[in-house]
Amino acid sequence: MRIHITDVKSGDKLSEDTFNSFGLHVLSKGTILNEKELSRLFQHQIDYIEIEWRIGDVPTIVNEDKPAPTYNPLLRPLYQDAVAGAEQLFERALIEGRIYEGDVKESFQPLVDNFRTERDVVSLLLMLNSQDDYTYQHSVQVGMLSYYIALWLGWSEEQTVIAGKAGFLHDIGKCKIAEAILNKPTKLTDDEFDEIKNHPQFGYDILKNSFGDPSIALAALQHHERMDGTGYPNGLSKEDIHPMAKVVAVADVYSAMISSRVYREKKDLLHVLRKMYDLSFQELDPDITHTFIRHMLPNFIGKRVELTTGESGTIVMTHPTDFFRPLVQVGDQFIDLSIQRNQEINHVHM
Repeated sequence: MRIHITDVKSGDKLSEDTFNSFGLHVLSKGTILNEKELSRLFQHQIDYIEIEWRIGDVPTIVNEDKPAPTYNPLLRPLYQDAVAGAEQLFERALIEGRIYEGDVKESFQPLVDNFRTERDVVSLLLMLNSQDDYTYQHSVQVGMLSYYIALWLGWSEEQTVIAGKAGFLHDIGKCKIAEAILNKPTKLTDDEFDEIKNHPQFGYDILKNSFGDPSIALAALQHHERMDGTGYPNGLSKEDIHPMAKVVAVADVYSAMISSRVYREKKDLLHVLRKMYDLSFQELDPDITHTFIRHMLPNFIGKRVELTTGESGTIVMTHPTDFFRPLVQVGDQFIDLSIQRNQEINHVHM
């Protein structure tokens, strides 16, 4: 029977070979669909598949004239609620010096519950990105990305949810930083930057008084530490940095680099991934960063791109090791950028 991808149940079996919109084979007839296979279908933006009848099912009619949204439309109000919840958490942390599990759950958990069905992280990030309420939006984005990174690393469900929470709360210490500094439209002075650098310690003090799990507080304390020892506040390096903090650091850097700020235009998402790849050899944990990149790149399949030659095309398939040189269809031709080294992607149209 033919069903929409969001109606797939774990254990369903394909009754036909499955191809993406470019005619590339994705999964074979008889494949049992579990989390890995569902992820592959999502990455190739496949909306409908043919599966074998389930026992007890009755035929249903699918409407293919109505295109499936690239993201769950319910996420926008949930995201806005989470941003508002982050602001309230910051205010409470400033007044009481702590926050409460129930408030965090009410603000962030509904969004987490919907992450599991989201098919296109790139489109989701673009939808949820604006210049308003940067500090609170950034907190929600880092929570979202930390959740996905932990999931992609194969962490347990419990640890994945904790990672999302740690990312959501990583900047809570900024509640004690003057808004004039946080929202300054021009470059910070040395004294202002020194004040900003206090927020990891402030956050640690708040969170260690709020949660029994020390990893959440340590993520706040160490998310600006760097693998080569150039970070702050304690100049830690490599194994001295907690794994949760390493995950949040990757999410924090990516969110900051793609975000619109008063004094800075947001960067092309693929350009940012290239920059993060460079950082993975010095500042960011390489395993975590490369896992993040490998899982983000399939979200670009189907996106329009402009090549350095001026030609426009569509990303058809990503390369498993040569991250930023995918297979691109230009008209009736296919250009493998991993082979055609004299060309590369100049811009992704989102």
